[in-house]
Amino acid sequence: MAPLLQFAKTTEEALIAEFFRKSEGQWRSERRYYTLPEGETQEMVSFITIRFLEAGCDKLARLAALHELSDAVSLSCGAHVTWESRESVSGRKKSKGSTLFGAAGNILYRDRGFATVKPVKAEYHFSTPQTLCLKTEYDGSMFEEELKLVGDNYRTRQTIISRAGEQQMIGQYLEKRM
Repeated sequence: MAPLLQFAKTTEEALIAEFFRKSEGQWRSERRYYTLPEGETQEMVSFITIRFLEAGCDKLARLAALHELSDAVSLSCGAHVTWESRESVSGRKKSKGSTLFGAAGNILYRDRGFATVKPVKAEYHFSTPQTLCLKTEYDGSMFEEELKLVGDNYRTRQTIISRAGEQQMIGQYLEKRM
């Protein structure tokens, strides 16, 4: 591998490891989803737990196997995320689950996607050391996400979901460390 390309991969992997480490803990996420073009909104509250995963741990080994990655491709780090979501107004439970993330180079492997239980992968980069940008495509949809660490106790997120080149939904989130 060319030295410059190796440096870029090493830098991205170092940034994602630091981002996951700084995100570790429990969060309260206030979410608002806008359905386009109607503009209907849905407000949710989610309780999220993020755990950093070291290279070589059992969860990352299972994730690598799920994606049929060879031994030559190792996941440098990852995160295990669990959540429980409720509607803000009614308090009615909407979803509960977990997902695994594992990084290799500029690819983020997941055991499931936003709208599928199948394994997916996303390209990622950092616009700043505190701002993670993801692009995930599957089943004719594209998910563009930006997660930003704001100090030690806040994160903002934005997700834009498109299908056939048209934006379908925008999700905006404010997450506070608990």
